[in-house]
Amino acid sequence: MTAKLAARAAGSAASSADALSPPLSQAVGYIVVVGIGLIIAFGMVFVTKMLKKTVGEDNEKTEVFMTANRSVTRGLTSSAVVSSWLWSTAMLGSSFVGYDYGVAGPFWFAAGCSPMIVFFALLGISCKRKIPEAHTLLEIVRIRYGKLAHVIYMILCLLNNLFACANMLLGASAVITSMTGMHIIAATFLLPVGVALYTFVGGIKATFLTDYFHTFTIVIILCFLTAKTFTIDEIDSIGHLYDLVKAAGARHPVADNHDGSYLTMASKGGILFGILHICANFGLVIMDTSFFIKAFAASPSSVVPGYVVGGLAYFAIPWAGGTLASSIVLGLEPQPIFPTYPRRMTATEVSNGLVLPYAFMIVAGKGGAACILLITFMAVTSTLSAQVIAVSSIISFDMYRTWVNPQATDGDVIRWSHYGVIFFALFAAAFSTMLHYVGVDLGWTLYMLGVITCPGIFPTTFTILWKRQSRAAAIIAPVLGFFTGLAVWLGTAHALFGEVTIKSTGGIVPCVWGTVASTFSPIPYSLVITAFKPENYDWADFRKERLAFEVDTSATTRDELTQELENADLHSQTNLKRWGRIAAYWSIATFIGHWVLWPLPMYAAHYIFSKPFYIAWLVVAIFWLWITLFIVGFYPLIDGRAQIIAVLKGICGSPQPRRESSTESVNVVETSAETKEVDER
Repeated sequence: MTAKLAARAAGSAASSADALSPPLSQAVGYIVVVGIGLIIAFGMVFVTKMLKKTVGEDNEKTEVFMTANRSVTRGLTSSAVVSSWLWSTAMLGSSFVGYDYGVAGPFWFAAGCSPMIVFFALLGISCKRKIPEAHTLLEIVRIRYGKLAHVIYMILCLLNNLFACANMLLGASAVITSMTGMHIIAATFLLPVGVALYTFVGGIKATFLTDYFHTFTIVIILCFLTAKTFTIDEIDSIGHLYDLVKAAGARHPVADNHDGSYLTMASKGGILFGILHICANFGLVIMDTSFFIKAFAASPSSVVPGYVVGGLAYFAIPWAGGTLASSIVLGLEPQPIFPTYPRRMTATEVSNGLVLPYAFMIVAGKGGAACILLITFMAVTSTLSAQVIAVSSIISFDMYRTWVNPQATDGDVIRWSHYGVIFFALFAAAFSTMLHYVGVDLGWTLYMLGVITCPGIFPTTFTILWKRQSRAAAIIAPVLGFFTGLAVWLGTAHALFGEVTIKSTGGIVPCVWGTVASTFSPIPYSLVITAFKPENYDWADFRKERLAFEVDTSATTRDELTQELENADLHSQTNLKRWGRIAAYWSIATFIGHWVLWPLPMYAAHYIFSKPFYIAWLVVAIFWLWITLFIVGFYPLIDGRAQIIAVLKGICGSPQPRRESSTESVNVVETSAETKEVDER
């Protein structure tokens, strides 16, 4: 590990003469970042206005702006879930850990992402059952534990969103600068412009729609890479790619891998990264209010299918993309076709996430550079939109409506939501710029994220699923967990390297220990504190506060809605409970499959891939990626065909009935089932 740290230091000190000349001009960078960004933004503004005109989705109403009337379909939810996790880091990071650790790196990256997405289906449907009118996670915390807990969890959530955005912007800006020569600070500040514009106007529905468009485009380009790779003479086939990667292991053996091979799951560095990654990502999901907002925005019958299908589909993106890109770079590094030939990639280039861009340039030349520029831009703007709307909801609901003006009207909250969009877009760009100037890059933020994001995992989960956790435990446990993780992280860095610097704290071992401490120390803290005075919380108390603003209806009165609730049949009453069981089963199965049954026997056996096994490994990964293309691209169109037809008819002039009333009625009927169930329990 000390050798790797020294390599990074040497890479940072590399002369400017070794720097790769940008394959694209600065003008191309500005066209993509500014031009395409504004085109997409204005396109989403137009779509938002069409939805208001044709199907009555009025984004001047808070319930539409923040939760899309809680009616988003399964297909669009699945696509949005993939998009929420399709950070630029997912593609760039999975490729660079593949370069560092071989085939184990991308697998552990993927396995560190899918289980918590599927697990979130359980949290999402539990929230639907217990507090169907919620807009944010923090409303749940405030109602159960009071305002002190509300402030603490608000800080944890905001730190989560801020460091997540910084991680995305640092990686994306480095790639855009490398591909176009555009100034890195210009890229950092201009990337959020289009995001802020369409989120400002369209709210969560615009986020869902841009998620769909961006994710579909990204996966198409990744599928293009899987096909184009085997058309160049230097690779030709998966079997020849295997030979190239095997030769790379002989030239540059990996110190912590079995026999130094890139073609083995027996990688100490790989499994350490896997532990780090799965803990950090549980924090990034559970403490990210954007996941809760999307769960609240989905219709009750869409939450579990959307998150389960999205989580499983997502697995293929870092696995297939990272494995293929890192194999291309490792195999062709000593050949004249490689962008940096005759030298290897420097540690700085690797840590900045340039493995995937170089793979695209090898396969498709300048066209490949344009592809990587486009998917990096789309990935970062798509995930930024979710982060921006999440922080906007915290500012409007959890700061303004809770602390400043409890009697806030619908219009007041919308106005503060707009303020939040603009403020956080600017602040995240400024914070990322500060990190860049103190020497932080994608690799450092990718490794240390969990120390910041993980302390709230179990206290938050207990808040939603365990009625016995006490108020004191919910308040004290995450705070102690945060300082425990911080102390272990910095202490380990000092013990191993004799100093606490950016370089030493970016090592994987200090980050693993710090993240594990942040994740698991709140469990004993919470259990011990709760043991002194456990609660027996009544879930029905969640519904004593009216959180949703009234939605105007033209065809259905509140009396009719109330009668509809009372007449809900037995199937509706048991539906959400059934979805909860399904979510629990899928959560367990996904974790066991992706983390136990599949990788650990291969690690223990010290198996080195044979050529037929590597071919099968890559074929399955690529096939899975193409299935993901169908799920994120075509499933939303099939599932949402009724609304698409309604919009098209409205554009063509056919009169369409307004749908708010029916939407509200259906959603409240479905959520009434959970209400009755919880009361009975």
